Amino acid sequence: YEGGAVFTRDGDYLANYRDHDAHRREFARFSKRDAEAYDRYSRDVTRQCRFIQPLLMRTAPDPTSFRPRDLGELLYLGKKFAGLSAEEMALTLRFWTMSISDFLDEYFETEIIKANFALSGIIGTALGPMSPGTAYVLLHHYMGEVDGSVGAWGYARGGMGAVTRALAASFKASGGTIRTGAEVDHVLIRNGKAKGVVLAGGEEIFGKLVISNADVKRTFLKLVEEKELPEIFLRRVRNFKIRGSSGKVNIALDSLPEFPALPKDSPVYRADMHFTDSIERMERAYDDWKAGRWSADPFLDMMIPTTLDPTMAPPGKHFMSCFVQYAPPKIDGRDWTDADHDGFAESVISQIAQYSPGFRDRIVHMEVRTPREIEAEVGLTEGNIFQGDLTFDQLLFNRPVPGYAQY
Repeated sequence: YEGGAVFTRDGDYLANYRDHDAHRREFARFSKRDAEAYDRYSRDVTRQCRFIQPLLMRTAPDPTSFRPRDLGELLYLGKKFAGLSAEEMALTLRFWTMSISDFLDEYFETEIIKANFALSGIIGTALGPMSPGTAYVLLHHYMGEVDGSVGAWGYARGGMGAVTRALAASFKASGGTIRTGAEVDHVLIRNGKAKGVVLAGGEEIFGKLVISNADVKRTFLKLVEEKELPEIFLRRVRNFKIRGSSGKVNIALDSLPEFPALPKDSPVYRADMHFTDSIERMERAYDDWKAGRWSADPFLDMMIPTTLDPTMAPPGKHFMSCFVQYAPPKIDGRDWTDADHDGFAESVISQIAQYSPGFRDRIVHMEVRTPREIEAEVGLTEGNIFQGDLTFDQLLFNRPVPGYAQY
């Protein structure tokens, strides 16, 4: 889909476009200096993507090993770094450790433009825009592509279920068998090797390999007996950070909402919309999460997929998806109550309603998902969408823990 927008409190908006020149012209409406800085920003971020992207597709080396494969990968990394200029080397090392707020301050002066980019440093993370390491998180959103368009986002026609159906069809076409309703109780270990799985009903299924796409904590702390794992490995897995920070509100709408700030034929209706126009507001939302509360003024990544895929709702109706930062797994150390659910949903609805008159009247139904409910429904520990915090101490040869990244 095309671009997106960040709304301002005074009735304006900053539009995003995939086209670089169109994006630059939009920035110039707010700051000519920032429009000029956008070229430098795009160049530097693109360089970082080109540097890190190949590393993500390779097996990370063990820097303590003298095995030929590990030495070869270390040599590859050395050549990659040696190919950087002194300026690029300095930027790379700083980029991996800086906050997204500090990083953007080196390019832009306008709050809404900085907020526009900062969102990619916090989505799905238990960090705020002023936390060190969030500049790197930006890359994981910038590196993606849709049909060769780098940095683009897209919808799955038919909803996210269409993705799993496509994966299932490919797996079956290769001779695979899929069993649903077959909960795995634990991994079957024989003589230190995984030989199969035992289902909740007691059935044993054997295989040459046992592969888990569950996160590291769920896999090794819930599906494998402690006695089968080295003590140091268990300690590191327990210390691995998978912190829930995001919630979801899905909304069925009687009709398409109107946003007076947008032209009626704006492509933004088919893209994602945001209502947090400064980094300071993002940081305050994070402060609420640190205090064990949902954000009173949350950051929303809101979109209406039915503007591009009408099959997701009955004729004339619409579906709205709201990804919400921040929401803690527990409220001040206790479980969520019905009142908490209602308050969390209201914080989302009231924010959208400020920019869309009559929005409340269009709501037919809402589905609220807290981090714990996401965990219970799809198995992600604390509802963390990345299966772990994207901090440098947990990436590359430290993923998931030192000494066990060679897979």
